[in-house]
Amino acid sequence: MTSPTVRFAPSPTGYLHIGNARPALYNWLFALKAGGQFILRLDDTDRERSKEEYAEAIRRDLGWLGVAPHRFERQSLRTDAYDAAVAKLKAAGRLYACYETSEELDRKRKRQQARGLPPVYDRAGLRLSDEERAKLEAEGRRPHWRFKLDESVGHVTWDDLVRGPQTVDIASLSDPVLVREDGTYLYTLPSVVDDADMGVTHIIRGDDHVTNTGVQLQLFEALGAPAPVLGHHNTLTTATGEGLSKRSGALSLGSLREAGYEPMAVNSLAVLIGTSAPVEPVVDLPTLAGMVDLSMVSKAPAKFDPADLDGLNAKLLHAKPYADVAERLAALGVEGGEDFWNAVRGNLVRLRDAAKWWAVVIGPVAPHAAADVDEWNFVRAAATLLPDGTLGGQSWKVWTDAVKAATGRKGRALFLPLRQALTGLDHGPELAALLPLIGRERALARLEAVAAPTG
Repeated sequence: MTSPTVRFAPSPTGYLHIGNARPALYNWLFALKAGGQFILRLDDTDRERSKEEYAEAIRRDLGWLGVAPHRFERQSLRTDAYDAAVAKLKAAGRLYACYETSEELDRKRKRQQARGLPPVYDRAGLRLSDEERAKLEAEGRRPHWRFKLDESVGHVTWDDLVRGPQTVDIASLSDPVLVREDGTYLYTLPSVVDDADMGVTHIIRGDDHVTNTGVQLQLFEALGAPAPVLGHHNTLTTATGEGLSKRSGALSLGSLREAGYEPMAVNSLAVLIGTSAPVEPVVDLPTLAGMVDLSMVSKAPAKFDPADLDGLNAKLLHAKPYADVAERLAALGVEGGEDFWNAVRGNLVRLRDAAKWWAVVIGPVAPHAAADVDEWNFVRAAATLLPDGTLGGQSWKVWTDAVKAATGRKGRALFLPLRQALTGLDHGPELAALLPLIGRERALARLEAVAAPTG
C-alpha cells in the first residue's frame, strides 16, 4: 500500500466526546502504522453554530490523546473550491433547482408512505419549466439544489475495510440537497470536494455514515475524482446503549482529562472496545497502532463504560517508572522521590491519588481511637518497641516481629491497629515501604496520639 492520507473532520459546534475520539484515533493509528499523513479538517461551514472556542478545544483534546495532525484545514476558507464544484455539476446537468418548502416536502413524504411507497423525492424540480421557476422566484422563493443521482447503475458497491462488500440501492435514495436556499453548503459537497482536492486515500469513519456512501461515491465520480477506500467502524454508545452527543457533553474528552484519566487509558478503551482484541492498557500509540487491524472491528455498537477506564488507568500507573511521572508528581506538590512512587503506585487509580498518600506520609492524619482497652494497651506497647534511629527498608519487619513477640498478637490483630494509628486508614500501601517515609518522629507521635476508648 502506498503511503495513505486520512482525515478527521469534526464540526466545531461542541466539545469532542469519546465517540469522536474513536474515528480520530482509528485514522491516526492507520496513518501511523503505514507512515501516512493525517489531516485535521474543521467542518466549520455552519457559521452560526461553529465557535472558535470549540475549534481550539478540538486541537487541545486531540493533542492530549497524542494525535498530532500533519495538516490543518478549515472548510470555511475553501468556499471558492465548492463554488467551482457547483458550477461543474450544474454544467453537467447533475445539480438542479428545487423550490419546495420543508412543510411541502413533509406532506409529500407522508402521502407516499400512506400509499406504501418509499419516501423518495419525486424530482419535481427537474420538471419545472423556465416560466414556472421564474414564477416561484417572483413569489419570493429561493431554490435549494439537489444532486441528481444516476439510477441507471442500479447499485453502488464498495469493499469496506471493516464491513466487507457493501451495496447501496440508488433507487432507494432521494437526490440529496447539496446547497441550501441561502447558498450555504450541506456536509456532503464540501466533504467530497475536500477529500478529492486534498488527496485523501482512505476514509475511516463511523458506520452511521454508511447510508451516505452511495451518494458520495456518485459525487466523486461526477466531479471526476477517484473515490477513496472506505471503512465504517462501529460507533460507541454509553454503558446504557444511548448515543453520544457533543451537545449533551456526555463523556467529553475534556471531562475525562479533568477527571484525571491517563490519555493512553482513554485511547486503549476507545480503540479496543468492540473489537476482537482484548481490552488492555497499551503504553503508547505506536504500540496500539501495531495491534489494530480494522477487520477485527465488530459490526455491533460498542458500549463505553467509564468504570472500565478505572481498571485500565490503574494498570497503566502501576507499571509506570518514576521518571515518567516525576514532573507531574512535583506539580501536585508530591515529594518523596522514587521510594514514595514505588510505595504507592500499586494503590493508585489516578495519578492525583498520589497526593492523598503523600498527605498520609507528611501528616497530619486523623487521630485514631482505640476500639477497646486491649487495643490501646497494644498500641502503647508497640510505640515503646519502635526501632531507634533512621527507619529503613527492614524496619517494619524488625518492629512487627518484636511487637509480635512481646504481645502475642499476629495477623490482622497485629497489623490493622498499627496501620490505623500510623495512617488514620484501614487500607493502603504496604507499611514496610511507607514507614521509612513517615519517619520515626512522626510515627511515634501518631502511635502516642491514639486515644483511649471511652466508657
